[in-house]
Amino acid sequence: MIILGIILAIIGLVVSVPVLLYIGIALIIIGVVLEVMGMAGHAVAGRRHYY
Repeated sequence: MIILGIILAIIGLVVSVPVLLYIGIALIIIGVVLEVMGMAGHAVAGRRHYY
């Protein structure tokens, strides 16, 4: 999810499409939050790890 967010953010910056940039940033933030919660040992939505 983090990698997809980075790719979309870069495409959004290069092509000047703000929607892709915002979606990319949102995916990066959500991915980081899920990663940190998984590393802390908290299960999120029934899953302990997100790949």
